[in-house]
Amino acid sequence: MKPPSLESSKERFDGLRVFIVEDESLIAMQLEDMLLDLDCEVLGPAMRLKSAQRMMDEGLEADVAILDVNLGGETVFPLAERLRDGQTPIVFATGYGRQGVPEEWHVYPILQKPYTTQQIEEAMRRVVWPVA
Repeated sequence: MKPPSLESSKERFDGLRVFIVEDESLIAMQLEDMLLDLDCEVLGPAMRLKSAQRMMDEGLEADVAILDVNLGGETVFPLAERLRDGQTPIVFATGYGRQGVPEEWHVYPILQKPYTTQQIEEAMRRVVWPVA
């Protein structure tokens, strides 16, 4: 997928498949709206770790995943490992900020909730089209 023009004032991700893993339904709906505004295709949301893993088992193909760190008391890192192994770019979302994410995962964008559409857009751009 070709990156959107850097000159565009409102960069778009036309057809980018984004896997949402978020256990709070209101946040998941808001994130879905943000992604639809960016012309993304939304996959999910998965609200529990088992649901997300099942979706992957069934052949889910995402261009990027936005993962809530804490899913009903379970951490998302087993799923993140699987996504990383499959070379799917990851963006973490958490109410705890960087402190809520183990050091080994700090190479990925970590969004502090609440976040904006612009922050989502910047984080996805960073992982989908990294600067060489």
